[in-house]
Amino acid sequence: MPVFNSLYLERVHVWISLPLCTMHIISLVGNLGLVYLIYYEESLHHPMYFFLAMLSLIDLLTCTTTLPNALCIFWFSLKEINFSACLAQMLFVHGFTGVESGVLMLMALDRCIAICYPLRYATILTNPIIAKTGLATFLGGVLLMIHFPFLVKRLPFCQSSIISHTYCDHMSVVKLSCASIKINVIYGLMVALLIGVFDICCISVSYTMILQAVISLSSSDARQTAFSTCTAHISAIIITYVPAFFTFFIHRFGGHTISPALHIIVANLYLLLPPTLNPIVYGVKTKQIRDSVIKFFQGDKGAG
Repeated sequence: MPVFNSLYLERVHVWISLPLCTMHIISLVGNLGLVYLIYYEESLHHPMYFFLAMLSLIDLLTCTTTLPNALCIFWFSLKEINFSACLAQMLFVHGFTGVESGVLMLMALDRCIAICYPLRYATILTNPIIAKTGLATFLGGVLLMIHFPFLVKRLPFCQSSIISHTYCDHMSVVKLSCASIKINVIYGLMVALLIGVFDICCISVSYTMILQAVISLSSSDARQTAFSTCTAHISAIIITYVPAFFTFFIHRFGGHTISPALHIIVANLYLLLPPTLNPIVYGVKTKQIRDSVIKFFQGDKGAG
């Protein structure tokens, strides 16, 4: 039975739990509100916002999978977790983060088609195509990550069962094994490269095409308007990938040089920052969402 190690931060548990709890509440309210708003407001029934609703749902699932467990550790010192529950949490954490990367890639393709092929946008991204690409992204992320629990379950654990994390991360768990973890490390790297590199390459190609299309526009106002539709998505990419890469490299190359306390904090922020900030970024940067929020509350006020 794995035990979560929180000794590095035990003296400041309450002070750490407060911002984490606040971020969790913001992520729940923001993402649920965003999903409901997209469902409720017909003016947002477009491919860009359908993909945004997918991103919000994945963000909700990701933070709900990990944060309640972290708060139980900080507030009630409930540090033990059943091994099967640990494997299930590992699958959910890595599966949802993989799917989130895929959804960000789909959103980049959506912006590319909208700016580079505006006249064909509605015929290319139909509702059936959106549903199929969303389902394929979900299944692809889950199928690649589903092997992690099986690879971990085959390992013998005869040493310490203390995990220096607040959730069951793949590398944190396999490092407890007293056998060779070479297969786990290789497979983890393959999956990270397959998902991360493929998605980032697609995003890079999409934004290269977008940049070429925007530069070719004759009007400066048209260029600004076209590129402004991408600013929220670019912010979401930075919020998601920067902590992810930092955590990835810490696990594999900085385990002995990085403070364990910093490692734990970054690992939690890696899963909490995107769900917390994405609704805020899209609410601030996207005029249609701001207008829909104002319209929604004005409608409620008028009805009252």
